[in-house]
Amino acid sequence: MNLFLDALFLQAGYNAALVAIGAGLLGFAAGASGTFPFLRKRALISDAVAHATLPGVGLAFVIMVALGGDGRSLVGLLAGSAATAWIGLLVIEWIARRTRLAEDAAIGAVLGVFFGVGIVLLTVIQSMSAGRQAGLESFLLGSTAGMLLQDAVVIAIGGSLAVFTTWLMRRPMTLVAFDSDYAASMGYDVRRVDLLMMALVMSVTVVGLKLVGLILIVAMLIIPAVAARFWTDRSSRMIWIAGGIGGASGYLGAVFSASAPAMPTGPIIVLVAAAIFIFSLLFAPERGVLAAIVRHRRFQVRVHRLQGLLALAAEHPIREAYTLRLLAREGLARPDGVPTNAGRAQAAKIARDERRWDVAREVYQDAGLTGRYDGLTPIEDVFTSDEIADFDHRLGPPVAVESG
Repeated sequence: MNLFLDALFLQAGYNAALVAIGAGLLGFAAGASGTFPFLRKRALISDAVAHATLPGVGLAFVIMVALGGDGRSLVGLLAGSAATAWIGLLVIEWIARRTRLAEDAAIGAVLGVFFGVGIVLLTVIQSMSAGRQAGLESFLLGSTAGMLLQDAVVIAIGGSLAVFTTWLMRRPMTLVAFDSDYAASMGYDVRRVDLLMMALVMSVTVVGLKLVGLILIVAMLIIPAVAARFWTDRSSRMIWIAGGIGGASGYLGAVFSASAPAMPTGPIIVLVAAAIFIFSLLFAPERGVLAAIVRHRRFQVRVHRLQGLLALAAEHPIREAYTLRLLAREGLARPDGVPTNAGRAQAAKIARDERRWDVAREVYQDAGLTGRYDGLTPIEDVFTSDEIADFDHRLGPPVAVESG
């Protein structure tokens, strides 16, 4: 516990603090940048983009060594990965637009081919005298132990630019994500907006390669956005919620890893994000599973109550045990099914409301208005008191309900 608290409050050493801050910044950038590709239903393109970075890492190393430089230069490796990731993105876009193949087929082809080429290049590099100590395999699963200040600076600058661009372009990206045809009619170039979304994904992928690796960075782009969707219906809020979830996942994952040194940081970060996703899935107030269960339960209660009152109004026996228990609990009927005075009054009101709705359908031939009736919505929530009085006038005076 002491190790955890020290790591949580950045007291576990310089390297642990640097990793926690870098992971938090990367998680925030990944969560925010992954929002619109997720809403556009193109989240898996980030997987192809991530795998397409691997050949660039290998080619950049070979070129830098051939030119007599240090093949392990982070700037050079990131530039190479960005180049091949952009090529892979353009290939996916070209295949989807110019051929009869669907986008998912294009993603699968690019992912497999580019990743295969990257593995071959890394194998060749490992056979080179300069490549044995290059440590390029860390780009597959990530390596935080050797994280330097310049790595954190790259993540901070690149991530900040990605988040700023996402916020700045949120309106066109929202329109394209939800209705690309309408966005085109408004004058937006849908193709360029799509490419911008993927470019943001690519930029976060590239800056996060060193920390969590190309395989796990995909999870950092998708999981926070998916979790954030449970908490809001507005894309402008979703950007920050997804960023917050991603940032918390990165920071806490690094803290857990620092307090248990034998645990790898990248996978722990993804597991923390997955835990937040599960919490959101279960406990989000509007879209969570428990909220849905509560709504369904309340709906069942309303249906049974209505059916029970209609049965009382028609003087029919209540055969459903749950309905009878519900009415008895509310004081509307006795356990033997005989209505109380309050139950008789409520039953008469429900029966008259049914007749009022029949009149409303005759008076208003507007399905948009009378179509709101679902059998449970009170008529007072749809029509004004004057309109209801008119319905009553057409129906005549209510029949008196005798108490037994």
